[in-house]
Amino acid sequence: MAPRPLSAGSGVGSQTGRMRAFLAGVLTTLVALAVAAVLVVASLPVADAAPPAPAPATPSAPPAVIPPAKVAKGETWLADADLSSSRVLTSDGPLTDVTAKGAGVRLTADGLRAQRLDLDAVLPFATAARQIGQDVELYDAGNGRAGVRRTQTVLGRRVAVRATATVTAVDGQLVIVPESVDLGAFDALDTALSTAVRRLVTIRHTVTGLPAGVRLTGVKVEPDGFRAILTGSDVVLTQ
Repeated sequence: MAPRPLSAGSGVGSQTGRMRAFLAGVLTTLVALAVAAVLVVASLPVADAAPPAPAPATPSAPPAVIPPAKVAKGETWLADADLSSSRVLTSDGPLTDVTAKGAGVRLTADGLRAQRLDLDAVLPFATAARQIGQDVELYDAGNGRAGVRRTQTVLGRRVAVRATATVTAVDGQLVIVPESVDLGAFDALDTALSTAVRRLVTIRHTVTGLPAGVRLTGVKVEPDGFRAILTGSDVVLTQ
């Protein structure tokens, strides 16, 4: 029986914990940095200054989000917050070149809420391969393509497969579809085996464990991994 396209279903629990911990950590850091900045500015001495010259009247840009009517005691609300980090370590592997932007972020006793959350990060090939599992190797194949390498038994034959594939984000999934397949010594094999091998290196990685409203909306191949774009609205995170 021909193998099915790969998926990340076997790692749902691990992926769930990793993504929730990462997102919660990012937003908590956003709030902490912003609050710290406000406290520092508030502690600075105020010097007397001449009244500023009136600025020319220009139409003001509308606010990105509507502020709440009130904030409960112990809560913090941020209109917007940005955070960048060259490297983020998680229990399932590192993420690099991470940028997180939140709008309408509220820190409550129950957790964090964001009216909008945008994440941009590189998922290294080694990290992605571990999440997908099944002895998959991933690498940069150049020209915006990913390389996939596997050695498996197909229709009773041990085959080393190497493929060059396109990478897209489709319905929240990381989809890797081979454009060309190299079977090494078995390149002249029958059509049935060739079809089975193509399925072997077709990957549909379901993005699981994300809070409601957050999903993969874009992806591209970079030298060190997959550049992933995640976008969400009305995001609720609890520890």
